[in-house]
Amino acid sequence: MTTDYIIVGLGLAGIAFCEQLRDHGKEFMVFDGGSQQSSTVAGGVYNPIVLKRFTAAWKAAEQLPKAISLYGKLEKRFSGQLVYPMPVYRKFASVEEQNLWFEAADKPVLSDFLSVRMIHNDNPHVRAPHGFGEVQHTGRIAVKTLQDNYTRELLAAGKLRQETLVYNALEFQDDKVRYQDVEAAHIVFAEGFGMLSNPFFDYLPLQGAKGELLTIEAPGLGIDFILKSSVFLIPVGGDVYKVGATYNWQDKTNETTERAKEELLGKLKPLLDCSYRLIGQEAGIRPTVSDRRPLAGRHPKYEHMYVLNGLGTRGTLTGPYMAEQLFRLIEAGIPLEEEINIDRFRARYSG
Repeated sequence: MTTDYIIVGLGLAGIAFCEQLRDHGKEFMVFDGGSQQSSTVAGGVYNPIVLKRFTAAWKAAEQLPKAISLYGKLEKRFSGQLVYPMPVYRKFASVEEQNLWFEAADKPVLSDFLSVRMIHNDNPHVRAPHGFGEVQHTGRIAVKTLQDNYTRELLAAGKLRQETLVYNALEFQDDKVRYQDVEAAHIVFAEGFGMLSNPFFDYLPLQGAKGELLTIEAPGLGIDFILKSSVFLIPVGGDVYKVGATYNWQDKTNETTERAKEELLGKLKPLLDCSYRLIGQEAGIRPTVSDRRPLAGRHPKYEHMYVLNGLGTRGTLTGPYMAEQLFRLIEAGIPLEEEINIDRFRARYSG
């Protein structure tokens, strides 16, 4: 079969790029072996603010409308809710933190996101004597529901093969790439942490940070916002909440650990004053990069081969923006921004 693109990977990056192709009438075939699950276990929070420092996340103002537009469109197409708008409440640890918050809220770059309204805690089950600061234009994306729906749609259309692509079986000709019976003009690798096994892009400094999440049931807690303290507490429906997430730079497995469970429960204990029970635990490897910027661009040798990776902890927000940037490079020759272009690591490539 002949198509325009081969896409490898169906996490948030792969889905966002597939949507660029659909929007522009391009045909594609996806290969996904399901080995990486950072998107599957993601909390799905979209938040334009770095809450540790009260600063704007990278390109947040540009990324946010693109992300909301994409997920809103998919929500309509799948006829089921994917986007759950809700504020993020940042718990203040002290009066000094309150003052820092309101100083930040006065800055033009942050004023659209940081509310100047002081939120007093009136929930007897949450320990927050200094109250909260409210981040606006935030919420949660039901990432697993999105992936499940997208997978079913592609399978029904014959556009997805649930198998691991064998790198040395790729064949390159002057104006196309071939894999098995599929011939395409371009191939895009959006494999997440799995890129470390990709011999074409293993020179890129993808580090990977393992994250683990807990799922708890807390009857009576009754919060309808995302609570950020030393952990995130994310309402996902009914009395169920996600709690996360950990960071582990050494362990590169998708296995859950007792250590992470105890860490998260230990941080949750001083935050909540109510009973709750643990009902689940998940783990995945975030595709992070040494300079904290995503990876996009053309392979140094193979001009029809591209990468889209390194979305890190903000994949729900960053994915749609990055997919658009890469598509514009491939189809219109519009250069990528230097800070996301893999050419910044060209010196590491040995051929």
